[in-house]
Amino acid sequence: MTTPRGAGSEPESVAAAPKARLVAVNDTTQFDEPDDDTPLYVPRRKIYPQRVTGTYRRIKWIVLLVTLGIYYGLPFVRWDRGPNAPGQAVLVDFPGSRFYFFFIELWPQEVYYFTGLLILAAMALFLMNAVAGRVWCGYLCPQTVWTDLFLAVERLVEGDRREHMRRDAGPWTAERLARAGVKHFLWLMIAWWTGGAWVLYFADAPTLVRDLATFQAPLIAYGWIGILTVTTYFLAGHLREQVCLYMCPWPRIQAALTDEHALNVTYRYDRGEPRNSLKKSEALRAKGEPVGDCIDCNQCVYVCPTGVDIRQGASLGCIQCGLCIDACDTVMAKIGRPARLIAYDTDLNIHRRQQGQPQRFDIVRMRTVLYAAVIAIVGGVMLYALATRTSESIAVIHDRNPMFVRLSDGAIRNAYTVRIVNKQLMSREFTLVVSGLPGATVEIAGAPPRADGRLMLAVGPDQTREFRVLVTSRSGALPPSVPVGFHIYDPATGERADTNNHFRGP
Repeated sequence: MTTPRGAGSEPESVAAAPKARLVAVNDTTQFDEPDDDTPLYVPRRKIYPQRVTGTYRRIKWIVLLVTLGIYYGLPFVRWDRGPNAPGQAVLVDFPGSRFYFFFIELWPQEVYYFTGLLILAAMALFLMNAVAGRVWCGYLCPQTVWTDLFLAVERLVEGDRREHMRRDAGPWTAERLARAGVKHFLWLMIAWWTGGAWVLYFADAPTLVRDLATFQAPLIAYGWIGILTVTTYFLAGHLREQVCLYMCPWPRIQAALTDEHALNVTYRYDRGEPRNSLKKSEALRAKGEPVGDCIDCNQCVYVCPTGVDIRQGASLGCIQCGLCIDACDTVMAKIGRPARLIAYDTDLNIHRRQQGQPQRFDIVRMRTVLYAAVIAIVGGVMLYALATRTSESIAVIHDRNPMFVRLSDGAIRNAYTVRIVNKQLMSREFTLVVSGLPGATVEIAGAPPRADGRLMLAVGPDQTREFRVLVTSRSGALPPSVPVGFHIYDPATGERADTNNHFRGP
């Protein structure tokens, strides 16, 4: 194994990969294809990401703390919805067939809201990709967040890159066994609480925590905690970059959706090449010969959580986390060169700079405008539907046989089945009114009118109830089909629901 220039004698941490060559084509520097003898499969070699500080590392810490804080703490947030309603702010209530999100309450028949949420999530992902590549993968993906947390624990226990690699290369000692035991114990505790937090979204969190601690919780809760503990432990602790490279479909989809204007973590080879060691670069620069800023220190490779060498160009393994930017900026500051040799940039800008043209960042373009417009339209429709929906509904089915009955006095009667849904967690009474048929009389089987003539229909909390309704018309001149409306009103709240049907005649 050869030692990279400027890298010292540190063992290699990344899998052997084909080196792309930099060649001059029409006075511009481009990446050549790898050698033809590149193997189709290279066994995985453990990656030891090095600790790094800088702007993007701070952003990742902030995102990690915020997202994990929300995930672990949200089940314990309370929200008062009144009597007979659960007090948990976010709850998937399978027994009650409800989904609660603060002031929003969704019922099974409103599954179209979840369809809208999926569309919004997809469009937001596409928009992020169009603006800044795999920014989702680098900062917000759960696999990235939990892997970052597991890596932080590993560095705390095992030490940073060099110390960890040196210990792993040596024999098993009592100290190494103890460190490994502590690390895996902490990993399991994080994974266990991750699985425990997930099940808290499906039951009252404080109650379920007490039941879990006293072994009185349902068996399915323990089962799901076990499943999620195992998956989190292996995905974040052991598989790590393998999930991004081989299990996740998004890198392949993202590659098909991106374009040349998307900002990606890019090695600016227009100022980095030709690369040399620090001493050779200084000597060449003193002679006035062309030399790049890259000193081949490999720090960008050592800090990468997936072991990618960003200098080889676009890669499926690069999750666009920006840690290589922080590492390179630190090196550039030490050797007195400008920062951002690696930066969020585009190949188009590199070519523009090589040709002496000003660089451009086209964030607002047809692709991003289209994604933003879809997000705005779908989000607006969902907000309007939420703002105008009611907590009751009515459906009417006309009897098919017979379609109508002629009474002895010549009147025509139609029979209907009226189904009323009460979505609130309290009993309600609705007033029924039929419109569109002047002079008609309405009867409800088993529910005589009140003293004031109103037809009142009582429906229990969170229930659906059917009523048989008879509508009689004594008008002698009726067409074969007359549109009629059925309306219900809640006198207590003023809410109403309407539907239409037809009155049939000879």
